Amino acid sequence: MTSAEQAVRVRTLALLAADRALAGLVHGVFDGTPPRASPPYVAIGSVEGRDWGTKDRAGREVRLSLRLVGTDPAGPGEAAVRIEAVAAMLRGTVDGWEIVGARVMRSRHGFRREGGWRHETILRCRCLAG
Repeated sequence: MTSAEQAVRVRTLALLAADRALAGLVHGVFDGTPPRASPPYVAIGSVEGRDWGTKDRAGREVRLSLRLVGTDPAGPGEAAVRIEAVAAMLRGTVDGWEIVGARVMRSRHGFRREGGWRHETILRCRCLAG
């Protein structure tokens, strides 16, 4: 069994990469910041975990950062909507962990020094050991 943090990361990456609507809007979905990708793209950022167990079952609360980077003056638009839709699909079992709850905790939009913008979404997943 992998860590809950790694299980959530793997499942999120798989769901984002499999989303055909998102694939038509971005150049790629990456695990970490890509060294040479051109915007728009999605990158999975930091992941942190905390204890979220019960008396009889180990558990973790995992927070995952998703970054949508782009240059379109219109902003993130439909790509951000697709990313938030992934949160609803995260529930399920992966690598020995059951993701029992998933939701968007916050999002923020900012401009990059080198031009363009970055839209960051923080997902919270609550996981129980299988």
